[in-house]
Amino acid sequence: MRASLLAAMLLAAAPLYAQQTAVTTPPAGVAGPPTRVLVLGSVHLAQEEGGPVTADAIEPLLQRLARFDPQVITVESMPGETCDMMRRHPAAYDVEGNLTYCPDTAPAQATTGLDVPAALASVEAQLAAWPQTPAPAQRRRLAATFLAAGDPTSALVQWLHLPEAERRTGDGLDDALVQTLRKRAASSSENTVIAAALAVRLGLQRVYPVDDHTGDNLRIDDVDGFATAIRGAWNSAPPECAALRARDRELRQAPDLLALYRHTNSAAYQRMPMRCDFALALAEDSPQRFGRQYVAGWDLRNLRMVANIGATFRERPGARVLSVVGASHKAWFDRLLGQLQGVEVVDAAQVLAD
Repeated sequence: MRASLLAAMLLAAAPLYAQQTAVTTPPAGVAGPPTRVLVLGSVHLAQEEGGPVTADAIEPLLQRLARFDPQVITVESMPGETCDMMRRHPAAYDVEGNLTYCPDTAPAQATTGLDVPAALASVEAQLAAWPQTPAPAQRRRLAATFLAAGDPTSALVQWLHLPEAERRTGDGLDDALVQTLRKRAASSSENTVIAAALAVRLGLQRVYPVDDHTGDNLRIDDVDGFATAIRGAWNSAPPECAALRARDRELRQAPDLLALYRHTNSAAYQRMPMRCDFALALAEDSPQRFGRQYVAGWDLRNLRMVANIGATFRERPGARVLSVVGASHKAWFDRLLGQLQGVEVVDAAQVLAD
């Protein structure tokens, strides 16, 4: 049995921590301006207590991110291409995990006639010929195509670009798909209230899903033993780890979420020692070394996610990139992105400051 789904469920309950962030600048001699990447570490807003995220609560954060003016925005969701590959190889990848991480593209395929590969190609063709002032029908068609391609957040970007009166069925969107978009628009997920909202504000036509669960698709025979080992490691965490999570919950309920994001992106938060999670797992001494397997999956996931981020700007040297991701990924992202040549990792604390 694969343990990717179990590992993700465990991570959702784990105390957040990260290693110290290393903000970097590219070496001298690089032609043109550096590619500047800002990693915004976020709690998973829809999973935290505190009720729906209001426009007023998120506005101060959006204003500061808009000043950075990203030309590319990435989100922590699975690309349709990766999900399609995983579905085609059920012997290698956990079917249950696919259902958890990958959206169902069948309803949009039924209305558009496009499977995932055809939909991905159609998205690129439509955007290549995208007019300065697209008609509502073009936006609805592109939204439906994004849904068929397994990219619902980009579909939402097109939906939110539409005037309220044009958010209706037609051009590949039937009643069920419209309801899917309306439900997503009402979500408190950071992909919705930060990434999609900011993309619309800045006139961007899409976001880029960059998550990857091929690396942490662990082959675990004793799933119960794995869960017991990892939870046991977490239960040995020092009190300050629980205090950190308590502070997250407190700030999530504030009327202004800027303080929460200053907290999760601060140097102090990012220096929270590994002993809150992965160092404990590395020291876990089960005969199977479950903890080390868990950490290996985490490392590979981050490596592949950062590679996916790099693919979004490889043909756009000098672009400004915002990556919205779970706060526990941030230190890994900052460090790995800093190893890419010509890339400058932006200090999130400075962007979020007054």
